Formats: sequence, C-alpha cells, structure tokens
Amino acid sequence: METPHISDGRGTSAEGPTPPYIPQIRLYQHWLRDVRGLQFDSYDALWRWSTTELDAFWQSVWDYFDLQSPTPHTAALACNTMPGAQWFPGAQVNYVRQVLRHVDAAQAAGLPAIISRNEKGQHRELSWPELRRQVASLALHLKAQGVQPGDRVAAYLPNVPEAMIAFLATASIGGVWSICAPDMGTHAVLDRFRQIEPKVLISVDGVTYGGRDHDRTGVLAELRAALPSVQHVVLLGNLDASISIAGCADWTSATAQNDAETAAFESMWLPFDHPLWIVYSSGTTGLPKPIVHGHGGSMLVALQLKVLHNDIGCSYEANSFGERYHWYSSTGWVMWNAQMSGLLSGTTCVIFDGNPGGSKEHPDWGVLWRFAAETGVTFFGAGAAFFANCMKAGITLADYGDLTRIRALGTTGSPLSPEVQQWGTAQFEALGTPDIWWNNISGGTDFCGAFIGGNREMPQVPGEMQCRMLGAAVEAWNAEGQPVTDEVGELVCAQPIPSMPLYLWGDKDGSRYLSSYFDMYPAGHGRQPGGGDGPAHMGAVWRHGDWLKIDGATGGCIIYGRSDATINRHGLRMGTSEIYSAVESLPEVLDSLVVDLEYLGRESYMPLFVVLRAGVVLDDALRARINAAVRTALSPRFVPDDLFAVAEVPRTLSGKKQELPIKKLLLGQPIEKVVNKDAMANPGCLDWYVAFAAGRAVKLQNS
Repeated sequence: METPHISDGRGTSAEGPTPPYIPQIRLYQHWLRDVRGLQFDSYDALWRWSTTELDAFWQSVWDYFDLQSPTPHTAALACNTMPGAQWFPGAQVNYVRQVLRHVDAAQAAGLPAIISRNEKGQHRELSWPELRRQVASLALHLKAQGVQPGDRVAAYLPNVPEAMIAFLATASIGGVWSICAPDMGTHAVLDRFRQIEPKVLISVDGVTYGGRDHDRTGVLAELRAALPSVQHVVLLGNLDASISIAGCADWTSATAQNDAETAAFESMWLPFDHPLWIVYSSGTTGLPKPIVHGHGGSMLVALQLKVLHNDIGCSYEANSFGERYHWYSSTGWVMWNAQMSGLLSGTTCVIFDGNPGGSKEHPDWGVLWRFAAETGVTFFGAGAAFFANCMKAGITLADYGDLTRIRALGTTGSPLSPEVQQWGTAQFEALGTPDIWWNNISGGTDFCGAFIGGNREMPQVPGEMQCRMLGAAVEAWNAEGQPVTDEVGELVCAQPIPSMPLYLWGDKDGSRYLSSYFDMYPAGHGRQPGGGDGPAHMGAVWRHGDWLKIDGATGGCIIYGRSDATINRHGLRMGTSEIYSAVESLPEVLDSLVVDLEYLGRESYMPLFVVLRAGVVLDDALRARINAAVRTALSPRFVPDDLFAVAEVPRTLSGKKQELPIKKLLLGQPIEKVVNKDAMANPGCLDWYVAFAAGRAVKLQNS
C-alpha cells in the first residue's frame, strides 16, 4: 500500500539525525510477509483476512509479540461461539509476567517505567527494577493476608504509580482486581464493590483536584463498615504520608520488603481465561454491570490496540527509543487500563493526577501540555472533550514549552469534531509538526479494547476514524439486520474478540450478559466468518449500542453517538453528535444536550439545552443563530422544537453526556430510577431538569 511521509517526531541526538521512524503496523506486516508468507495490497485486504481467518490472525499476534506459556495451546480460537468463545485452550499466562519481562532491557537502556506528576507539582520517576521490587513486596504481603487466586482486591485510588503497583501485585498472584476513582462517592463505590465482595481494600486518604485537597478518610470508614467481606485494608497516605488509621496496614511498609524473597518472586502461571479485573458500565441506571475480563484476552487485545493501531512502541527498541506514552485518565475510566497497558510492551508510561483544566478560580487548559513538554511525551492522548475545551479556551500550544516530541494525538470518549481536529492540526503545524497524526478510537469498557481506530499509514479525514481494527469484524447494520456502507446503521461485531467479557460477576445463568450485548438479533444471523449466516449454535452478533457509518470507498468510520439516544425526526435518523457539532461551533455555546421525546400517537418533541458563555443571553437573535446552524449543517428537520439555557449539561464521571437519563426523566420516569447521582460528575445540575420535567408534565396534562 502507498506509504505517506512519516515524521519520526524525535528530532536528532548527539550522534546525529535519528533513523527514519517505521510505523508499528508496517513492522507487523513485514513480519507477516517474512515469517508467514502473507502479503496484502491494502489495509482492507489485511483487515478482511484478520476477521475471516480468526485463528491465524490471533495466533500471529501471539507469535509476533512472543507471548510465553509453559504449556502449549491446541488452537488460538478453539470454539467460535458468542458468547462463550474458547481462546488458546491449554495456554498459561500472566499479565504481570509480560510486564516484568522488560525490566532488565529497559533498565540497561536507562529508561524509567513510570513518570508521574500531580497538581502540586510533585514529580516522580519509578525505575523498572523498583517497580518489580514493589510489586513483589506487595504481592507477598497480600499472600500473607490469605489472598488466593480468584479473591477480589478492590482499590479506591487516584491515577498514581501506586495504583499500577497494586494492580500488578494483585494480578501476579491470581487475585482479581477492581478499582474506583476517589472522585466517586460512597454509594457509587458500594454499588460496585458490594457486588464483588472483595477480601482486601486498598485506599487513599485523600486527593488533590482543582486546587483543593479532598479528604477521603470518611468514605474509607463508610466502605469498611459496609463491606463485611473485607478482611484487610492497606492505606496509602497521598495527602499525609504519615497518616495512620487503626486496623489499616501502611502502604509504605507493605511495599518495603527488599530481600532474597522479593528478588526470587515470580508471578503465577494462570489459565488463559483466568479473571484479571472487574470493570463497570457507567451505572447511569440500575446497578452497574461488573464486567470480568481475563488475563490472556486483555493482554492480546491491549498489544494489538496499543502497538499495531495506536503506534506506541517499546521504549528501549531502536525504532521507538525513548517512547513516552501519556493518556490522561482517571482510574474510573477504562483508559486507565489502556494507559497501564503500555507496560506490557516495555513502554514508559507518563501519568498525571489532577484536573486538566486548572481550577474554577484559575482555569488553565495548558496544564497537560506543560506536563507533556517537560516530560518529553511522544504520544499524547485524552478525551475528545479535552481538546474541544482547549480550542474553546483559545489557548496557543506554543505557549507551553517544547512539544515537538509529540508525534501522535489520541482521542476517545466521544466523537471528535472536524473543527477541533483542524484546530489541533493547525496548532502543531505552528510548532513545526506539519503532519501530526490523530489516532481517534472508539470502543469501550465492555471489552476493554477498540472496535474502530487508527492506522499510522492511512490518510486522515477530520472528524473520521481511519479504519476498523484488525480482528474486529465490525459492521453497520440497517433496520433489517443487513450490513451497509455509506449509511448510518447499528454497530455490531460479528465475530468474537479475545477480550470480550468472560462473564458478568454474579450473573449465574448468563442472562444479564446475553441481554446486554446479544439479544437484538437472531442466533446465527451474520455469524459466518467472511459474511453470511452461520448455524444457531454459533450465537448472535455483539450489538454495541452505537450508530456507525462506514465509508464504502475508504473504510473510514464515523460514530454518531449512542443508538438508543438517536434522534429520529420524520423518519430520518441522526446521531446527537452531529447536532452538537453544529451548535457548539458557535462561539457563544460552550456545551449542549439534545433529546428526542417520542410519544406513541403524539408528534415527537425535541428540546435543545445549551450552556452559554458568561454574559451571553439566550435572546431571539441567538436562538435564530443556533437554529440556523442546525438547519445549515444538518437539515431543517433537526431544528429543535425549543431552546433552553442551562447552567450545566449532566455528565458521567468519565465525561459522557447523560442523554438517556434526561430523556427518560422528561418522558415521565422518576429521577431516582433513571440516574445514579454518585456516578455523575455534576449531580447538582439535575435539580433544574427535574423542575423542568415537572413543569412539562403539567403542561401536557392541561393540553
């Protein structure tokens, strides 16, 4: 395939210019050619092979990354059913073994494992040998407390190195990890941890966010009281290093062991599908789903995503020497797991704990950019909303230090608008990086991976994602359940992926798992690899809940938002993201939320709620401009029925707009049944929407 010019983003060294950078996906294709005798004339051909010859593709990922097992496996994919696919039966693995195999080489190259900083400017670097020692010490401590394979270890920790160490220690001995971010309140945490009955709790005393210290010892006390399964607590003094709480072991002591036993420590060999961690759905309605992923599948898909598609290399290899990988996240978002996966391939992880926008008193959208400049980040990732906020704030990246080592920008969490991508590209052009690569991905917590993402060697179209991921048989289906291109359809994945959930915790008969992802289409429909129906015993396709359009000519993809929050006006369907793109392009509008209220036998009603800049009033002139923006960008069909100025748009802790809960509220459901306030970033804003819903209900009764 044609290869565009690739800037290495690394400049020169004392010895002279660095050699040309080779994208990771090209290295993989060279390996396929040289070792497997496989050559493809386009990415589409490679993708079709990877989703048709599933066994061969995933075996190639195993071999390419030289994954290890003391026992052989009989096949890569032994049974192609959904759910219930059998991957690598007979193999034994451990996520932590794959991480720690890099210690000696990375240390010899003088490269750290983790670089971290917080809002107070406290900067730390953790070496690979020290990472191994602390993991071993804590693992031995947990074993001494009786932690056995399969026992759950729950953590209430921020995005600090200790969270990574605690995860690795837990997984190394076969424990099952689960973490909640300290910005979550007691009820939200208990809604998650009560379901999994942890044996050990690892907690922080408090966090700093938005310029303020937030004590969490009260939450810790409530968690201990409400989790009778917890037999042991480890306390990390994040705000106060000398803190001591009765009945809690001290983090420093638990990670202090440094002797022959720690030096000899090795992670357990575990079955390929041994549970690794439990992550959770957003929890906007009902109890969040506790989603269990396995060691082997999580490891394989993380390497496929992060290396082949995100183009993040090993820090001590010549081609990507000095790679420093940063993706801003809280521990409550699956991107924390994705950030940590950098360690799987020997990549230095660069993490920040705090507010990326400064404080309310002193807004500052340069926080992460300064951090990236000062730490030499090469891959800079964040939620799409972060980049939009930077553009809205009018910042100039040249003001924040030397960012020329950044060669790639990653985004996810919500669709990235073309305007924001063009803004960022222009900013990097001004820095002397004319071909900055945007790696826009879409996937989810549900399978801890991505369905759609980037390819370093394909053309970029602002607002689009470049391709469907290797091994991900993603299609857009129309209302009849047929694959379509060049039109919006339901996103399905027609073949299994190794990191799809093993099960949902506590879902004994699997009914909740089935209803969450597999109950929309008949079993066997669309399940034949390469296309067509398979027998019913193969199960149904995975229905993800997003609207997707695939460009039939280029393979590029656009996500239009959640399919269950789609606008359907006069028979024409539209994802909410396109409306937001049109409305939020106006300088007066900071944020927006739209819902389509469909009533049986009644014409739909679509209100649009907008957050305006300080001092701006929603007068007739602005209403006209907003309506004109929608009319021009989309269609007169999508001009809202009403416009309302609001103080805030309700969002989850991971930043997603809460369209469905507000839709259900306005359709008459009580607030306590449609939203979990503890899972929200701004629950105080709900009062306005509750009052609005009540007023609308009265109007409907009187009409």
